[in-house]
Amino acid sequence: MSTLLKDIYSPNFYNRLAASLEKVLPSFDKQKFISLVLTENFELKELKERMRHTTQALHAFMPANFAEAAELLPTTITQLKADGFGEGRLEFLFLPDYIETYGLNHYENSIKLLEHVTQYITCEFAIRPFLRHYYEPTLAQMLVWSGHEKYQVRRLASEGSRPRLPWAMAVPALKKDPTPIFPILENLKADPSEIVRRSVANNLNDIAKDHPNLVVQTATQWKGASKETDALIKHGCRTLLKQGHPEILTHYGLSAKNVILSGFEVNTPVVPIGGNLEFVFKVKNEQSANQIIRVEYAVYYLKQNNTYAKKVFKISERLFLPLEEVTITRQQSFKRITTRTFYPGGHRLGLILNGEEKAVKSFDLVSK
Repeated sequence: MSTLLKDIYSPNFYNRLAASLEKVLPSFDKQKFISLVLTENFELKELKERMRHTTQALHAFMPANFAEAAELLPTTITQLKADGFGEGRLEFLFLPDYIETYGLNHYENSIKLLEHVTQYITCEFAIRPFLRHYYEPTLAQMLVWSGHEKYQVRRLASEGSRPRLPWAMAVPALKKDPTPIFPILENLKADPSEIVRRSVANNLNDIAKDHPNLVVQTATQWKGASKETDALIKHGCRTLLKQGHPEILTHYGLSAKNVILSGFEVNTPVVPIGGNLEFVFKVKNEQSANQIIRVEYAVYYLKQNNTYAKKVFKISERLFLPLEEVTITRQQSFKRITTRTFYPGGHRLGLILNGEEKAVKSFDLVSK
C-alpha cells in the first residue's frame, strides 16, 4: 500500500466516488469520468494537482450555470455520507476547490455553499480568494460565522482568516493589518470546541510574526478569562516565546536571572546524516524560591550559502523548587526528511533557559 499522501486519489477512490455521483448528477457518465481522471500522466501529478484535476473532471458533468451547480453539491454530500464517506476526508477537498474555481464570480451563492460544505470538508483554503476579491463583505460574513451553531463553520471563520495560513493563498491585507480579525477571535476565545480554540491560537501565532505587540496586548487582555483561554493564549504566543520576546517572557514570569546552566556537553561532535545529535546539560534554579523554567534548545542548520537557519525546540516548562538542579539528556534527529535538506559541515547547538541563550557549541554533520 502506498504511503504517499497524494495516493488518497486512487483508482479505488474514483470508482467509489463515481458510484455515488451517478446517483445524484443527471448527466453523469461513470466510465467517462474515470477516463477523465485516470489519464496517462495521472501518476506524475502531486496532491494539489490531483485535487484540481478531480475538480475539473467533476465540472464536465455539472451544469454550466453555477447557481444550478450550487444546488447539486449539498445533495452530493448527502449521498456521499449515505455511501460511507465520512466527514473531514482530505480526498474531498475538491468540493470546496470546485467553489473556489467556478464560483468566484458568484459571491452570494458561493458564500452560502461554503458555509454548508465546510461542515463536511474544511473550506479554509477555498475562502481565501473570496477574501481577496470581496474583502469587506467576506470578513463581515466570517464575523457572523463566528457565532454559528456548527463548530466547523466557527472554525472556518478563524482558520480561514489566518494571515499566514499554510499551503493557502496569501491575503496581503490581513498580514499588513490584522485588526479586522480580532472581533472574530474575541467571539471564539472561549469556544466550547477545542478544535476552534486551537484555530484561534494558530491565528494569533500568525499575527505575532508580523505584529507581536498586538498579540502581547491580547494576551494581557484575555489573561485569566478561563483555564481554556489561558491555554489558547500560551499556544498562540509560542513563536514569541521561542524568539525570547521580552514582553511575553515578562507576561509569563520567565526570568533567566537566577537560572544556571552547567555541564553542557555534545556527546556526538560528529553526526552522520541520518543519525542523531546527542547532548547533555544541567539546569539549576539558584534562588531560594520556586521558579518556572522554560528549557529549549536551538539548532543552527547550515544552509547551502553558508549561512544558518535557526530552529528552536522546546524541551519542557515546569516549576523548579528552590535550588533544584536537574540533568537533561536529549537527542536531535538528522534523519532525511522532505521538508529540510541537510548540508554537511559545521552546525551549532544553543541552549535556551527562560528565553535567554546561555551557551552555544559546535558539531559537524557529515555524509555517510
